[in-house]
Amino acid sequence: MPAKKTEGKKPDWFSSLCFCTLTEQNNLSLNSISMNQFATPTDEKNWAMFCHLASFSGVIIPFGNVIGPLILWSMKKDYSELVDQEGKKSINFQISMCIYIFVSAILVFIGIGILLLIGLALLNLIFVVIAIVKTLNGEDYQYPLSIKFLN
Repeated sequence: MPAKKTEGKKPDWFSSLCFCTLTEQNNLSLNSISMNQFATPTDEKNWAMFCHLASFSGVIIPFGNVIGPLILWSMKKDYSELVDQEGKKSINFQISMCIYIFVSAILVFIGIGILLLIGLALLNLIFVVIAIVKTLNGEDYQYPLSIKFLN
């Protein structure tokens, strides 16, 4: 079956997918897009959740637990107050955990440091998972043991 020729009609799927429309002269023109807002509140919550989730990159990359949230926060902080707040919370907590782990590593020579390192690793995992769930549910969560470096 031959395809129908649609002259003069603007395809809806194209304009919604690419954020552009075709003019009558077949020139491509961009629609005005508000760059300071997310498409939906769910997108905003997802980016806030990714700030917490990025701390698990520390398993693969040295200091990735700080670098991951820092990159996401710096990319999206100007677009959303929620992402700004949650990113700061995540970064503050991960910097605090790095300090606690450094002190525990020094205390390994005394013998108590190994227990502290295991405890800190478990607390980090538990607190980050709680923060992810609370953020997705729209609840406020303050990390315990967190030092505020960013206000």
